[in-house]
Amino acid sequence: MTSHDAEPDGSVLTREVRLLEGPNLYFPRPAAKVTLALPGYLAASEATIAAVCEGLGMRRGRPGAAGSEQRQQVLVRLVERVTRAVASGAGTRRLGVRTRAAAETEVVVCAFVWRHRGRAEALGAALGPTLAHLLAGVAPAEAVQAGAAAVAAAPPGEAPRVVSPRIPVASVTGTNGKTTTTRLLAHLCMTAGRVTAWSSTDGVVVQGETVEPGDYSGPAGARAVLDAPGVQVGILETARGGMLLRGMGVSHNDVSVVTNVSADHLGLQGIDTVDQLAEVKAIVTRVTKPSGWVVLNGEDPRVWAMRSGSRARPWVFASDPTAPAVREALTAGGRATTVLDGDVTVLGGPGSPDRLLPVLDLPMALSGLSHHNVLNALAGASAALGLGIARDAVIEGLRTFAPDDVLNPGRMNTYSVPVEGGSATVVVDLAHNEAGLEALLDVARGLTAPGGCLHLALGTAGDRTDDILQALGEIAGLRADHVVAAHKESYLRGRTVADLEVQLRLGLGRAGVADIASYPTELAGLQACLVDAEDGDVVALMCHAEREDVVAWLRSVGASADDAATIRRKVVLARGEHEAEGDIARLWELEDPQARVQQGAALYAAHPGDARIAYEYGGTHDNAGHEAEAVPLYEEALRLGLREPLRHRAQLQLASSLRNLGRSAEALAVVDEVAARHPESVGVAAFRALVAHDAGDPTGALRGLLAVVAATSTDPDVERYRRALTAYAQQLGR
Repeated sequence: MTSHDAEPDGSVLTREVRLLEGPNLYFPRPAAKVTLALPGYLAASEATIAAVCEGLGMRRGRPGAAGSEQRQQVLVRLVERVTRAVASGAGTRRLGVRTRAAAETEVVVCAFVWRHRGRAEALGAALGPTLAHLLAGVAPAEAVQAGAAAVAAAPPGEAPRVVSPRIPVASVTGTNGKTTTTRLLAHLCMTAGRVTAWSSTDGVVVQGETVEPGDYSGPAGARAVLDAPGVQVGILETARGGMLLRGMGVSHNDVSVVTNVSADHLGLQGIDTVDQLAEVKAIVTRVTKPSGWVVLNGEDPRVWAMRSGSRARPWVFASDPTAPAVREALTAGGRATTVLDGDVTVLGGPGSPDRLLPVLDLPMALSGLSHHNVLNALAGASAALGLGIARDAVIEGLRTFAPDDVLNPGRMNTYSVPVEGGSATVVVDLAHNEAGLEALLDVARGLTAPGGCLHLALGTAGDRTDDILQALGEIAGLRADHVVAAHKESYLRGRTVADLEVQLRLGLGRAGVADIASYPTELAGLQACLVDAEDGDVVALMCHAEREDVVAWLRSVGASADDAATIRRKVVLARGEHEAEGDIARLWELEDPQARVQQGAALYAAHPGDARIAYEYGGTHDNAGHEAEAVPLYEEALRLGLREPLRHRAQLQLASSLRNLGRSAEALAVVDEVAARHPESVGVAAFRALVAHDAGDPTGALRGLLAVVAATSTDPDVERYRRALTAYAQQLGR
């Protein structure tokens, strides 16, 4: 890449000459990108621009007023004409050239195909002076000849270094999910016994061993993967930055995957809108072999539209089998991977519909909580099958790909962490943009126990627009119960911590959050949240810079990584259910009290230390008239932390059993605790009256019951005499 100062009269500025060594935004082959600022052309009179155009043989259209967008469009055609003329004068008769307008009205981007570095750089450098000379009134033939002479005199230089793969290759891109999909696809290939190498933002990995740490989502990563000894399949995470700055690292691929496109990294390298970002992501689809597959998200219209720019066959993935994209893919002779009756299912291929496995058997889906990981699984399965991976290996790989810090570090990793009174859940995820934060909070909320609190350590990189940072703050304020700022000083990327935090706080303010605590690191933010966390709470951490430190600290305080069974238990608990909910329901369907006690005993033995089961087992004894056996089971359930709405029920049933056993004073102490938390419950007041009566305080029993009835009843007669009843209740016993 080279940059140039303004031409002598300031009319033209060559901002950048960049050589892209692989498929890029402009061509499916190496191209040079020249960014030109043309303030002199934009400000010149219509007559001046018309004269330049006529001298170059351009007679179509009017120049447009100075400073207008119409003028910019004329300049787009003018730059193309000059590029072709200079190249032709230097001996290149046929040259692919594309020009486009930039967001700034005075800027035009020109791209042309190159085969030799020296000549390409010379042509890029010659455009600015040639345009300046034309605007200054130099004769077109003379101006063009001067530029052409400079190009012809330049040494040819080396050829592009783009790699032409000799093994099957899949390119994976998208705003969210590309790293997870890359890792999953590699896991599926290794499960099939293929020697697999992959590159991503975490490094270059061969057969699960990192050989080059760092961000290798660009051309260098592709070369390292394909150079790995004995590799049979290459999986390439292909990020926006690499494609814009250097082009793709391979000339073609066998399968391309686009997970989604959303607002992220806008305002960089001339990409200012989501539609422009989609155009960049589509590069991987345009170089897919005609015999290969483009695997596209059918739930994202911008992604699904990419099929029209590719010669490869379409393979759509969507969680909804009735999505229009599914129908369109099948009509076009392609395939679809979707969720049919709860199963991951392939449509359009042999044996269609081919049910691979239930979604509930996908560990990465977190018991169905993580919709975006369901989509990532559909994408990964589609790509693996498109690469020719055996169906059985794909199924086994989907069953064994866990969202832990071994197979998918930093992506929805969940841990159980000891806290006072029990354990909290920590979810560690990159969550670097709006969609990522929404997905993280979906999972975190789905793991939060009833009555629990969702804590969020909020932070992201500084290369986001103010609008995106404010949106992150607003999402956090609306969806989390407790938010702290956890900064990433090594990822400020031109911002200050103070500036970044101002934007986050503006968004939080829109959600009604007045103030939050601020911490300099991700780990400090996590630790602060855990200080406030109680049993059943969830702490969500947006983690990028300190993942290894965070994992090491969690393990040092006794945290354990959640397996699929643990996650499922937490999800069921968060729904207010129990993993044995069906067994509990069948228990109470039994009509014989003794059979119910026997079945309760079996459940109790199968779930030691489980508060809910102890409570239900106590209920079977209570129902059978065995109060003496019920009391210790109710007490055990309460001691184990039985949660509402069952906790106060267990206390009332315990008090009832104690009353029936003649232990009225103990019963009254228990029911008084419930009444203090539920002062307006008529049911609790009535039960307390019974216990107080048996404990030798009939007047106090009547007084308490009358007070609650008078305060809460909507009966018309009570409403008429509410004041009198309240007064009479207060007078009882005086």
